[in-house]
Amino acid sequence: MTTVTKRKTSLTLNASTLDAAREFGVNVSAVADKALEQAVAAARQQRWLDENADAFAAQAEWHEANGHPLADIMMGPAGETWKA
Repeated sequence: MTTVTKRKTSLTLNASTLDAAREFGVNVSAVADKALEQAVAAARQQRWLDENADAFAAQAEWHEANGHPLADIMMGPAGETWKA
């Protein structure tokens, strides 16, 4: 089992939303942790896409000029789009 190190922090939240969360028994820490985890994952993915944009463009350019190398064996409705 993996243990997660937790650290206290201070957040400034909308007072009425925080009051409602408490009223409904919402675990604010768990919600904030999950939302932060998702935001970091999205930022990490965007960084990776940005860092590799030139490679994606080069690959697309190569496919445009040469067709897809597996076009003969591609199946499904998209297969026709790669054939010259």
